[in-house]
Amino acid sequence: MEYRLLGRTGLQLSAIGFGAAPLGGVYHPTSGAEACRAVRAAIDAGINFFDVAPYYGLTLAESRLGEALEGRRGEIILCSKCCRFGLDEFDFSARRVATSLEESLARLRTDHLDLFIAHDIEFGGLRQVVEETLPAMQRAREAGKVRYLGVSGYPLGVLAYAARQSPLDFVLSYCHDNLMNTRLQSELLPVARELGLGLINASPLHMGVLTEGGPPEWHPAPAAVLEAGRKVVEICRRHGTPVATAALRFALDEPGLSSVLVGMTSVEELETNLRALDYRLPPELLEAIGRAVAPVRDLEWASGREHPELPGRPPA
Repeated sequence: MEYRLLGRTGLQLSAIGFGAAPLGGVYHPTSGAEACRAVRAAIDAGINFFDVAPYYGLTLAESRLGEALEGRRGEIILCSKCCRFGLDEFDFSARRVATSLEESLARLRTDHLDLFIAHDIEFGGLRQVVEETLPAMQRAREAGKVRYLGVSGYPLGVLAYAARQSPLDFVLSYCHDNLMNTRLQSELLPVARELGLGLINASPLHMGVLTEGGPPEWHPAPAAVLEAGRKVVEICRRHGTPVATAALRFALDEPGLSSVLVGMTSVEELETNLRALDYRLPPELLEAIGRAVAPVRDLEWASGREHPELPGRPPA
């Protein structure tokens, strides 16, 4: 396993991080026993970074991860989140930051988080996030309940704004550095380097688009993106390479990332992901994928609310 620094924190994260959202049945049903086997096998394989949130499976992912980590908590870097609790349920208040953290600690069976994230901040008011949410998270750090602070979300401009306005340690971005979309490299990576922040890349499989089973029904991407993803899966199949392995290798090849989070629920999925460590993308495969994706390269979808604070936005 390769390990990478998380900004200026001194933490060394495994290059492949364990995205625990699927433990909550977000993509397909899974059992607690299967989840436990996957988590423990991942630790044995050298994965030390685990990311979860109350939102994933409506607290089920946290509960399952906490159970699986019994006796192994000291071997890993544990990250969870606050402020998002359902599809349309958000609360960025200081009070809810504090109560959510206590609930997460109980479910995860630990007395502290290594990393603590304000989840999907584009759904909150950025002034509240900067002036209330993040200071509440800072108080949790001062109390010894969390070690390092970050934000996550989909729009890159929102993440860059928060990074410039607040004393963060890292940023988590998803669906922006993979075979379908590489905007993270030009729009957020320079900001992270300038500020000395760690940068975590999630969803190298584009939230299921780059998998044999295909994306879930709720996937927000435009139909053209989903169709291009099916073409990529077929191209990888013809080349004899699991699409997940190719997609993860592509993300791992970006040296500016502190870790690449990929969801997994079984030992089989773990083994597929681990193969990416020794895999190298053949130029002809990458070129074929590039041609299939070209019509929808960097195509995004709407997420969150309007933010007049962002550069170029008219005042409210």
